[in-house]
Amino acid sequence: MNSPHPRPTTNSPHLRPTTNSPHLRPTRRAVLGGAAAAALAVTAGTGTAAASPAADWPTEFPLPNGWLPEGIAIGRGPYAYLGSRANGAIYRTDLRTGRGRILFAGGTGLISVGLKAGSDGLLYVAGNTGVARVHDARTGELLVTHQLSEATGHFINDVTLLGGRAWFTDSRAAFLYGVPRGGRTGGIRTLPLTGDWVQLPDVNNANGIVATPDGRGLIVVKSTPGELYRVDPGSGHATKIALAGQDTVLNGDGLWRIGRTLYVVQNRLNLISVWDLDERVTTATLRRTITDPRFDVPTTAARFGDRLYLVNARFTTPPTPETPYNAVAVSI
Repeated sequence: MNSPHPRPTTNSPHLRPTTNSPHLRPTRRAVLGGAAAAALAVTAGTGTAAASPAADWPTEFPLPNGWLPEGIAIGRGPYAYLGSRANGAIYRTDLRTGRGRILFAGGTGLISVGLKAGSDGLLYVAGNTGVARVHDARTGELLVTHQLSEATGHFINDVTLLGGRAWFTDSRAAFLYGVPRGGRTGGIRTLPLTGDWVQLPDVNNANGIVATPDGRGLIVVKSTPGELYRVDPGSGHATKIALAGQDTVLNGDGLWRIGRTLYVVQNRLNLISVWDLDERVTTATLRRTITDPRFDVPTTAARFGDRLYLVNARFTTPPTPETPYNAVAVSI
């Protein structure tokens, strides 16, 4: 996500504060679910889905006015979860009908940007101001807040699931952060980025993140100047991925991967670039680009069946409490 991220506000009539504590004890179901997921070493973001959308499912659906969306996640069922930069709220939409409701009302000082839905029934949320949160995907209940860094000088931006950890990017500092899955507290791992990685000042660096096809590494997009890196989650060593067919992935934001096909959402360019990864993830070759007249600065994507669903962040539109927002789907 490449927005300047205004301070959270609750002045929209559609966004209501919540009194949920940011440090609630995780439920037994959440802990057990996370333990099972870790044991199975499930890698999220590979795009597996049990079914494809029917032809009459909507390819566009609204969000509440003033929502300020950036992140989207889809679990096993036909439901999309969409976060709000305004106050950290989370909205759930039924993909079959396009109708939805606020699942988590948010609160003062909260932000929701990147999200991932795990097989453990939990939502992992990047919270920008040094924090990551874990929610129950069914009820929206806030289970735990992880303090990953100081609030200033950091931007916790996106997240992916790899084995027993959720990995978060920091766009303003050269670190990744790994937290235990399953709503457990503690055990945060701070991973400095080394190797080919050069942190640039005063711009967004690390942004979208997914697992490599073999499930042993991570792929991170560097929004400025538009580069892809393979990162070893053990050492933090980052290797720049050579691009063929296009010089950069400028404004690269959310990532999605299906097998060795990588989808890069290039937000302000209003397109998705589609890349073929080689076996060792050393080279990415441009296959095609996807554009759509409904794109209005899309930021992140999530897959259900043969569709990618994207949120329109509308960064070029001045936000007000009545500004409309939506999500759209494109065929892949």
